[in-house]
Amino acid sequence: MYCAIEGIDTSGKSTQIAALKEIFKEALFTFEPGATEIGREIRSTLLEHDLHCTSKTEMLLFLADRAEHSERILKPNADKLIISDRSLISGIAYAKDFDFEILRTLNFFATGGIVPNKVVLLELTQEVLEERLSAKSWDKIEKRGISYLLELQEALKEVILKLEIESLLLQADLSRAEITAKIVDFIKS
Repeated sequence: MYCAIEGIDTSGKSTQIAALKEIFKEALFTFEPGATEIGREIRSTLLEHDLHCTSKTEMLLFLADRAEHSERILKPNADKLIISDRSLISGIAYAKDFDFEILRTLNFFATGGIVPNKVVLLELTQEVLEERLSAKSWDKIEKRGISYLLELQEALKEVILKLEIESLLLQADLSRAEITAKIVDFIKS
């Protein structure tokens, strides 16, 4: 089974992935973008350098990473429990300015039709998001602003609904242990 953990930056994805690693020791843990050698180069290029590329170019580069991730990590391990920090859901949501059907087609082409069986979305209120962002330095995505991140969170929900993936939506301001317990129950169900 392939389960994706989704959410905007600071929603607690990394914290929950770390907790899940202690519980699902037999699972394969992965992430997008950047889990493959090519993916690391693409991620570094896009997130650490100011290339001034178009949004279409950025989306296509992330699709290249997704294709590599699917071929090198997801397909060879399809018989295992795979837990991923992000998936094509993020890819479609981040590219929200493009037509959904085009994005679906391109992402399904990149993944060879592989989509998560289940997805967990960690949601933040504006107040919690502001509090968490004030405690860290902002990356390229976060510098787009709180409104952008909240719109992105809504786009993540819309993509999950449109793709009809079994999902669990959790408020990320619950206790870490409570969130972990709910995710574990969801994965095991």
